[in-house]
Amino acid sequence: AFSRYRAIDSYLYETATRVKQLNKADAISAVEEALASVGLEYKDVRGKYPNQFSGGELQRISIARALIPHPSILVADEPVSMIDASRRMTIINLFLSLKQEYKTSILYITHDLATAYYISDYIAVMNRGSVVEFGRARQVLSDPQHAYTQLLLDSIPTLKRKWVR
Repeated sequence: AFSRYRAIDSYLYETATRVKQLNKADAISAVEEALASVGLEYKDVRGKYPNQFSGGELQRISIARALIPHPSILVADEPVSMIDASRRMTIINLFLSLKQEYKTSILYITHDLATAYYISDYIAVMNRGSVVEFGRARQVLSDPQHAYTQLLLDSIPTLKRKWVR
């Protein structure tokens, strides 16, 4: 969460200098690179406060902040839930490139089975705080073994199903 009394770029700069321990020039470059990776420019963020951004922009800024130290593991809880569809795939593909390029492990928490399938090697399905099914993404979603997993899959609207009024 961001304080309404603190400029957004100060959070990013702080992450670069304190967590990654970069000098001023390198910190600004790292901030610019992280923002660019989520489709934002430093000049559009610098000196602005949280109330000057949409929810989706704040979510992208949070993702950029998490990327600055190039973590070995990244916990992403509903990372694209507030991001418009045109930017959603950009962020999801960014996570995929992190997995491949930096060997970052991603714990991707979501209710969206389509994005979970797209991004995941493995999927754990939880119901009431317990894992009810775990396995390779393709296996879990193509041949669910637990009734709750099947219920989740059946609840996804598709174009092939008839609309009921």
